[in-house]
Amino acid sequence: MISATLLTAAGAPPPAPADDPYVWLEDWTGPRAMQWVEAENQATVATLQGDRRYKGFYDQALAIASAKDRIAMPMMIGGRIFNFWRDADHPQGIWRVTSEADYATEQPRWETVLDLDALSKAEGRKWVWKGASILDPEEKLALIHLSDGGEDAVSLREFDLQAGQFVQGGFDVPTSKQNVDWGDEDTLLLARDWGDGSMTASGYPFIVKAVKRGSPLSAAVEVYRGAPTDQLGVYPMLLSDGDDNRAAFLVRGVTFFGNETYLLTAAGAKKLPLPAKSSLQGLVQGELLIQTSEDWTSGGVTVPAGALASVPLKALESGEALSPRILFAPNERQSIDGVAATRSRAIVTINDNVRGRVLSFAPGADGWTSQAVELPDNATISTVAATHRNDRVYLSVAGFLAPTTLWAMDAASAAPVQVKAMPARFDAAGLVVEQYEAASSDGTKIPYFIVHRKDMKRDGSTPAIMTAYGGFEISMTPSYAAIMGKLWLERGNSFAVANIRGGGEFGPAWHEAGRKTKRQIIYDDFAAVARDIFARGLSSPAKFGIYGGSNGGLLMGVQFSQHPDLWKAVAIQVPLLDMVRYEQIAAGASWVDEYGSVSVPEEKAFLETISPYRNIRAGVAYPTPYVWTTTKDDRVGPQHARKFAARLKEYGLPYLFYEDLAGGHAGDADIEQSARLQAMQMAYFARELEGK
Repeated sequence: MISATLLTAAGAPPPAPADDPYVWLEDWTGPRAMQWVEAENQATVATLQGDRRYKGFYDQALAIASAKDRIAMPMMIGGRIFNFWRDADHPQGIWRVTSEADYATEQPRWETVLDLDALSKAEGRKWVWKGASILDPEEKLALIHLSDGGEDAVSLREFDLQAGQFVQGGFDVPTSKQNVDWGDEDTLLLARDWGDGSMTASGYPFIVKAVKRGSPLSAAVEVYRGAPTDQLGVYPMLLSDGDDNRAAFLVRGVTFFGNETYLLTAAGAKKLPLPAKSSLQGLVQGELLIQTSEDWTSGGVTVPAGALASVPLKALESGEALSPRILFAPNERQSIDGVAATRSRAIVTINDNVRGRVLSFAPGADGWTSQAVELPDNATISTVAATHRNDRVYLSVAGFLAPTTLWAMDAASAAPVQVKAMPARFDAAGLVVEQYEAASSDGTKIPYFIVHRKDMKRDGSTPAIMTAYGGFEISMTPSYAAIMGKLWLERGNSFAVANIRGGGEFGPAWHEAGRKTKRQIIYDDFAAVARDIFARGLSSPAKFGIYGGSNGGLLMGVQFSQHPDLWKAVAIQVPLLDMVRYEQIAAGASWVDEYGSVSVPEEKAFLETISPYRNIRAGVAYPTPYVWTTTKDDRVGPQHARKFAARLKEYGLPYLFYEDLAGGHAGDADIEQSARLQAMQMAYFARELEGK
C-alpha cells in the first residue's frame, strides 16, 4: 500500500492516460485534490445533514454507540480482564482492567490504564486504538498499536500492564506499516519500513529484524527477508500452549492467499512443508492447528480444502514426515468461521448454512474427539476471548433480532452459561427473519436473509436496503444491527443480506467460484437476489437501496453500472472503483490474487468490463449514488471514490460525495464520526426510498 511517506518520496502521480483526466485526484493529500474534496463535502453536508431526519438519526446512532449498558467484551490477560471502551465521555476510548471475579458481576469496577482521549490531547494527535501485542508467558508487558487518525500505519509503544503506564525508555517504534511480535522480553521480531527498498509494491514490509531493548532501530539484525514482489510482506507469529511448548513462525505472504511458512530456529528460518493456502491457528498440547483453503496430501492423509487439521510441533522441528490429523472437514454447506486454542482444547466456530455452531475438540493418542457446544440457534456465534493458559472461553451470540449475549464456558466441559446480555436497542415486535434462495445466472442457489414486518404488504411497496460483500472468502452472517434496527426497521422498512459467491459462507470453493476473471458470477448472484425479492413482492426497484464497503463498495459500483434499473439508491463506501488502475493506488497491488492484474491481457480485458469508473456512460438513467470515503484510508484509498464522483459530474449525472478527513478504512476514529457516517447514510436512504 502507498503510505504518505512513499507518496511524498515518489512525487506527483504518474501522467494521466489519454482516457483518464482525473489521475490528479489520486494525489492523496495534494492541495488541488483536497480543495476539490472540500467543495464536494460542503454540498453533500448541506444536503444530508440538512435533511429533516438527520438530527434524529445522528442522536439515535450516537446514543447506541455510547450506551453504557453495552457488553464490555473481555480480553483475558495475566489472570485479569481487560476491555477497550468508548462512550460519550471517552469518544476515542479507554483501555481498562478489572478482576475476573469482578467482571462476573453486573457492575464491574473498572480501572483505567490508558486514556486515548487524554493522550491525544497531550500530544496533539488523534490516536486510534489498533490493539496490543502481549508478551508471553509472563503477560506483564504489551506493545500498544496506535494509529494517527485511523490509518493502517501504526506506532508501537511498550506498556507496563502491572504499573498501568508506558515503560520509560522502553520500546518506542515510530509510525509505519509494521508487523510485530515478541521474541522475548528484550527482543522484538519486527517487519517495518527500514528505508529504501524494504517495502513491497503494495506498501507492506518484507524484511524481519530482531530489535533489542535499548538499541536503536539502526542496530536491528536481519532475521529473514522476503521479496519486494510479495503481495503481503512477512508477518512474525509467536505461538505457545499451556504445556510450555513455544515456537516462532514467519509467514511470508507471497500472494494474498498463498503463503510460505517458516519456523524460526537457532540456525535461521526453516521453510515448512505446509500448503500455500493454509494458515496457523494455534497450538494445543504440542499440536499445531492448521486451517486449509486447498486440498493437502501428506503422509498418506488428504486434508480437504476448508478443513482444520493438526501436526505435532516436534515433527516440524525435527523435519520428520508429516501425517496430519483432521479435526473438522466441512460439507458443501459449511465453513469454518474461527478457531481458538485453549489449554486443552481447540474451539471451532462454524457456519452451517449461514447459521452459527460451535465444536470443542480434545487431542488424544488416537486423534481428536469432538463435542458440540449447545448455544442458541439461528445466530452468529464468535469466540470473543480464549487463552492457552486455561480453558476459560467467552463466546458472543447474536441474531438479526436477538441482542448480543455473552457466554462463558470451561472448554473441557463445553457447558456454556450466559453471563451478560445487551438490552434491546430497537422494537423488534412484529418483525420476522426469513431465509430464501435465489437462482443465479448459472442456476446456483444463492441464500439470503431478509428482515421485515410480519404483516407487511407483499406488493413491492416496502422500502428495503440490502448489503453483501462477495470477496476474499469473507462471510456475511446474521448479526444484531442495532443502528439498522433503530433507524430503519422501526420505520416499517426492510433489510436484507445476500450470501453471494466470493465470500466464505460455504468454504473455499464458494470463494474460488468468483475469483479473478470468474468474478462476473458474483455480480450476477447479487442481482438475482434482488430480482427474487421483487418477485416475492418484498420490495421493488423504486423502493430498493443497496450498500457495501471496500470490496463491497466495488460490488455496489458494478451493480450501479450494470443494473441501474434495479436500484433507487446505491451507497458506495470506501470503495475500489477504478479497476484498471487499482494496482497503482494504495494497497491495490496486494489484491492481484483476488482481482487479477492488468499486466495479464485476459485479466485486463475482464477488469475493463467490470470497472465501475470505466463503465459510466453519459445519458444513462442512473440512480443518484452516495459515495463516501475517508482521507485517512491508506488501504483502499479515497482516490477511487473521488475519481468516480468526478466522472459522474463530468457527465452531468446526479451524485453525492463525502470524504471524512479521519477514520481510516473503517471510518471509526471516534464514536461521533461513526454516528455521523451512519446518520448521513440513513438520511440518504430515507430521502431516496421514503421521499424527501
